[in-house]
Amino acid sequence: MIPLTVTVSPLENSYKVNEPSYLPWDLVCDNAWKVHIAKFSLLVGLIFGYLITGCIADWVGRRPVLLFSIIFILIFGLTVALSVNVTMFSTLRFFEGFCLAGIILTLYALRIELCPPGKRFMITMVASFVAMAGQFLMPGLAALCRDWQALQALIICPFLLMLLYWSIFPESLRWLMATQQFEAAKKLILHFTQKNCMSPESDIKGVMPELEKELSRRPKKVCIVKVVGTRNLWKNIVVLCVNSLTGYGIHHCFARSMMGHEVKVPLLENFYADYYTTAGIALASCLAMCVVVRFLGRRGGLLLFMILTALASLLQLGLLNRMSDSVKDKFSIAFSIVGMFASHAVGSLSVFFCAEITPTVIRCGGLGLVLASAGFGMLTAPIIELHNQKGYFLHHIIFACCTLICIICILLLPESRDQNLPENISSGEHYTRRPLLPHKKGEQPLLLTHAELKDYSGASSRTPRACTTRPRRAAGCPRAPRPMA
Repeated sequence: MIPLTVTVSPLENSYKVNEPSYLPWDLVCDNAWKVHIAKFSLLVGLIFGYLITGCIADWVGRRPVLLFSIIFILIFGLTVALSVNVTMFSTLRFFEGFCLAGIILTLYALRIELCPPGKRFMITMVASFVAMAGQFLMPGLAALCRDWQALQALIICPFLLMLLYWSIFPESLRWLMATQQFEAAKKLILHFTQKNCMSPESDIKGVMPELEKELSRRPKKVCIVKVVGTRNLWKNIVVLCVNSLTGYGIHHCFARSMMGHEVKVPLLENFYADYYTTAGIALASCLAMCVVVRFLGRRGGLLLFMILTALASLLQLGLLNRMSDSVKDKFSIAFSIVGMFASHAVGSLSVFFCAEITPTVIRCGGLGLVLASAGFGMLTAPIIELHNQKGYFLHHIIFACCTLICIICILLLPESRDQNLPENISSGEHYTRRPLLPHKKGEQPLLLTHAELKDYSGASSRTPRACTTRPRRAAGCPRAPRPMA
């Protein structure tokens, strides 16, 4: 949020928004639409950044994309503070969002690919808590800086420390092996052994000879477009894109119902109370995800939070019209809190789920699609505000219907808890869909696995069933009498 200074000119009878103090920007009355343009220019930059940097990271690697994104966000971020008009400000914010998308995407993929199966979700939640810590500190920094140029520079300066990531984070070894870049993988393994004071002859015996045999093979890189020819993988990605779009899109509906002009709560009229309420709900949602995913898994947790989102949305749309105003406001706040709580979890779990079930060769591309869908969901908020809240009720109804569709589609997703990451498209295609509830002891499952199917076919071929034929009775001949018991 950028603090704005509004001054009133009694002679001209007009309002001026001073941003910066030495150059007034007219952002009210007929020019109020420029404020909304400045708001969603960052979101549009994020959407394009997710789509483009995701494909580039799958082609050239995670590490180069991360480095270039950090360098250019420093350039564009510091240039934003020097904006002389709204047009320049909005344009630079677009490129700033583009570079920010590359940082978010590559760091997310590197965390997933560096962690073992049992630690992936925990490390992702730790990163979410660190991001929320920055969110809680933001109003305090804004209050201390007073001037928005100083706040912009203060926000961008920590990216200077991220330049050290080039020497801290290596390229993803998993991606190098999956794309058959065995020469670079061999150098990275030798680097790891030297850093850890290990002997290549004794500690990794058997690995290096295998790499030596494969050095002659050419690298095989894959684009996200290849997912169109798959049978199951593209369906999983589309389902998660719709889930992400719905979760982040309907979150604005609940936030507006709680803090908009329809519900008048004295506590929420304060900007800081409004901000910290939203951040506190997001923090509670992440804490609940840690517990739910541990017991129900990725698919069960996503299904539970989507059901809560659908119930809160449908009850808010259907039941509140039959209540008095005093009771309506209280129930609207309660349903909005539950909806914001659940929809935040839906969006976060959809992104994490996609990172686990998408193969390594196209993981950044798949993550880019789901994160771009989340950006489209968040983009609906400034668009509705641009049209002066017209169509808000229809907007809420459409997303409420999407939640019902998502509940059905989530059942089609596989479960990725405690499973190895798929490396190529063929391994991603064979991710099996398990039932939500385990089979009872002695219960026969409805679907057989591939191994069981082969065993069944082999047993049936070794012991063929005897087939007997009965001679037909000629026409006009009497039926032979049955033997007496």
